Amino acid sequence: MDHKDGDTRLLEVLQREAFEYFLHETNPANGLVRDKTCEGWPASIAAVGLALTAYPVGVERAFLTREEAVKRTLTTLRFFAHSPQGPEPNATGYKGFYYHFLDMETGERVWRCELSTVDTALLLAGALTAAAYFDRQTTDERDIRSLTEALYVQADWQWAQNGAATVTHGWKPESGFLPYRWQGYDEALILYLLGLGSPTHPLPAESYTAWVSTYEWKRIYDSELLYAGPLFTHQLSHVWIDFRGIQDEFMRGRGIDYFENTRRATYVQQQYAMRNPQQFKNYSEHSWGITASGGPGEMTCRIDGIERRFFDYLARGVPYGPDDGTLAPWAVVASLPFAPEIVMPTIGYFQRLRLRETHPYGLKASFNPTFPDKSGNEYGWVSPWHYGINLGPMIAMIENYRSGLVWDLTRQCRPIVTGLRCAGFANGWLSGRQMTGP
Repeated sequence: MDHKDGDTRLLEVLQREAFEYFLHETNPANGLVRDKTCEGWPASIAAVGLALTAYPVGVERAFLTREEAVKRTLTTLRFFAHSPQGPEPNATGYKGFYYHFLDMETGERVWRCELSTVDTALLLAGALTAAAYFDRQTTDERDIRSLTEALYVQADWQWAQNGAATVTHGWKPESGFLPYRWQGYDEALILYLLGLGSPTHPLPAESYTAWVSTYEWKRIYDSELLYAGPLFTHQLSHVWIDFRGIQDEFMRGRGIDYFENTRRATYVQQQYAMRNPQQFKNYSEHSWGITASGGPGEMTCRIDGIERRFFDYLARGVPYGPDDGTLAPWAVVASLPFAPEIVMPTIGYFQRLRLRETHPYGLKASFNPTFPDKSGNEYGWVSPWHYGINLGPMIAMIENYRSGLVWDLTRQCRPIVTGLRCAGFANGWLSGRQMTGP
């Protein structure tokens, strides 16, 4: 087996093991997907969207049959289509948006969480991917397409603006809209594009312009790029949209596209680890990946004469922090299409650490070699959990690297193509694109 064959085999194993999460951590009665592998934990609607995206990949890779994928997809879409929408605090959603976390059995809101605009966008992106894939003229596959259209058109994006140009993070029945808005370059790119593409309650073009006006263009090390600290913010919208060769006004002015921007951000991550300004253990050319992830917990302690502060789940970022020495292998895998020449050696390094050994869902979610783990683990603290929102991007981005499947599907998707055009994107595959779907 040559080196290339070995890489392919490793990616196949990682993809299959990650897919197992959606087979086993999903409620077959309603399609809800557990947020993380912790007993009693609720579902995450973002994880559901990623499951809907993963099922077509699973069919193509023979992880499940098309019939099984259709059944799972239909069950999920029917649940959301028939779930209670209203201002009541125990509803599933309101105004076409859904609560961030839902009870795995009942589908009701839990933890007094917010009606989440961005997580609803990820849910809808998954449904649209499924609708593009399941294109046969059978009753079930037609139902997938019609249910997806009904879910997509009910989202009231104008309501989510709450009287201003940008979109709010969400809403709570007890207190109304959250004080935060989607501003600054982040994972909300997919949100704005889906909002712009709506045929019923679309965001105005001015909303996207207002969002872009909050961008920060920076020079970091030897790269100039549109800044966002956590690695996942550079990846998440790319799970569904192929940004190669298409540009909005901002990127035309910079002479690159969002794909190239993420490639640069991936290299910044590696360079930060090589410089290792805070002297964390195991940071190197082949050991990097700082993003939103679980960590060892909130505490401060002195290690080798340096006072270290550690965190639990947090949006870690580079080069400005926060950073506590926690690395997330999944975020490196999700960078595969952008910079395979540095990603594959890093995956190989994580493989040698045996961070996937004996675990049913592949690579551990995160680990911290600096943290003084009492178990004596040679890798320091290792997360005991897996998360659907980590494994979903791994599955999709491995597939986009290998075959381009998800990107091929969404290039046919009317809401995405419409949203891109409304945002001012042009050139590349958008030229002369014929649209299908809702």
